[in-house]
Amino acid sequence: MDQQFTARVVAVRDDIVTVELLKDEEGIFYPIMKNEVVFICPSRKARNERQEFLQAEVLRVRHGEADVQVFENTRGVAIGDLVKQSGEMLSVALGPGLLGQVYDGLQNPLEIIASQHGFFLPRGLEVDGIDQQQHWSFQPVVKVGDKVKAGDLIGHVQEGRFQHKIMAPFKLYGEAEISWIQEGSFTVTTPVARMKTGQGHEIDVTMQQKWPVRVPVSEPLLHAGLSKRHFPNEPLLTSIRLIDTFFPVARGGTACIPGPFGAGKTVLQSLISRFSDVDIVVIVACGERAGEVVETITEFPNMSDPKGGTLMDRTVIICNTSSMPVAAREASIYTGITISEYYRQMGNNVLLIADSTSRWAQAMRETSGRLEEIPGEEAFPAYLDSSVRALYERAGLLENNAGDMGSLTLIGTVSPAGGNFEEPVTQSTLRTVKTFLGLSAERAYKRAYPAVDPLISWSRYLDQLAQWYGDNLSLNWVEHVKEMRQLLVDGETVQQMMQVTGEEGVTLTDYILYHKSICLDQVYLQQDAFDDVDISVPIKRQQENFELLRQCLLKAPEFSTKDQVRDHFVKLTGLFKNLNYSRSESPDYKRYIQEIKTLSKV
Repeated sequence: MDQQFTARVVAVRDDIVTVELLKDEEGIFYPIMKNEVVFICPSRKARNERQEFLQAEVLRVRHGEADVQVFENTRGVAIGDLVKQSGEMLSVALGPGLLGQVYDGLQNPLEIIASQHGFFLPRGLEVDGIDQQQHWSFQPVVKVGDKVKAGDLIGHVQEGRFQHKIMAPFKLYGEAEISWIQEGSFTVTTPVARMKTGQGHEIDVTMQQKWPVRVPVSEPLLHAGLSKRHFPNEPLLTSIRLIDTFFPVARGGTACIPGPFGAGKTVLQSLISRFSDVDIVVIVACGERAGEVVETITEFPNMSDPKGGTLMDRTVIICNTSSMPVAAREASIYTGITISEYYRQMGNNVLLIADSTSRWAQAMRETSGRLEEIPGEEAFPAYLDSSVRALYERAGLLENNAGDMGSLTLIGTVSPAGGNFEEPVTQSTLRTVKTFLGLSAERAYKRAYPAVDPLISWSRYLDQLAQWYGDNLSLNWVEHVKEMRQLLVDGETVQQMMQVTGEEGVTLTDYILYHKSICLDQVYLQQDAFDDVDISVPIKRQQENFELLRQCLLKAPEFSTKDQVRDHFVKLTGLFKNLNYSRSESPDYKRYIQEIKTLSKV
């Protein structure tokens, strides 16, 4: 912190502080820009006489003054306290060493801080997001005299099971020539190469680079035509039948999981992150209860990864619980998505789970209220809709400079009060995402997992990915899925009639239709998250079981009484459930398939 003081505090409103700019020798205000990071230095020292530097971000600039949001508790900040400017926007460090880390919303490594200061984290600390002492074996792939552009590969290191690509600085303008490069074991701050720009400037390149979180990593590369965005053309396979078959999420697409308290959001997102066909998982716990966050960061290091090792080996966790400062909660999602974009730029498939965007929006509402901005619906800021859209638009499928395809799939959970899907955050999200997995308290109460209500959920990717389904599953896959979903809708209609008239009040045909829909729900839409087999179902097995179930439902035998209908579908449901618990190609699996075909005469 060797910068000079350029401002002083003139007003404090919770975490919003107004600073007055000082003047230089010529009587001109020191320059300041929006989203710049500043540090407030309270005159009252900490208990150990340590000078605290409270990090803050500039929200609004007026003549001679600026409003900043402080990412720490502002207790003890007084009028007249001096302020230092960083000259940089809120940024994160990008480089090897991110995987397996648990950060707060400002990329402070919580484990390191806890080991140094205990579990009650002091404020005003400045800790490097990436270990500055660890050495990485750098292997260059370019030589002296080669020409490179922003985002071009210059070398790589081994980060766990992944080959971490070291790229030319993303902010590099134009073309540069490699004037010096070395191979060996270095820290992330040691120069490994030197470039000469077209303007004749020499640039030292390290394995770490900083990037502002509110600017997409790919933005300068896309503008320069070095990288390209592509339309998502294949599904993100999660091994969850209801999602993969009925409500698919595209690789590089967007989805939301809204639901009331206790509906199973945490369990569902945990299994999606564990079994989805992705390389890297980034979890942003934004404003959730501390108990849930502690459960996540203690279970992930011990949870086996289907790809080998533990799940934490390929995971980054950003956590800002509801007890942490509001401003840092708002920044945490941007920190997580910037790290996700960095790994996507290498050509990896990344899954970002934001839990929950409701708390993020509530943080924006609090900040907006303290700035006395004109409120929108339910006191959320008027720009809520555009902020939600800008966030989800950072997901996508990207072709990097080398021609490798990388994807960033963004799944956001929403926690509407009382399960009210009409509130502003949920509605803004629904207008943005292409898959809606609506959780139902009623289904959760019935112990149905996942508790996604198939009657209110939808996916716009089903038709968009029809070509992939035709090439990899069957030509009529989309048509058959829509046919089965209509069966669920018709069955619900009959059930509502039966609630009024009873079984006697519906025809035999309608009664058969009702039991078909119940059978489909119980044996295909529901999975057992505690069973070693049923917890994760490969897409080929999904296809086989779905087509078999469809034939059994559409070609059901003739019935003369409702008792026959009930008995038949009870037996069919039991056989399919036993099938779900049997390993593929095992003797039990083959036996249950034969019994199902015999019972249904297919």
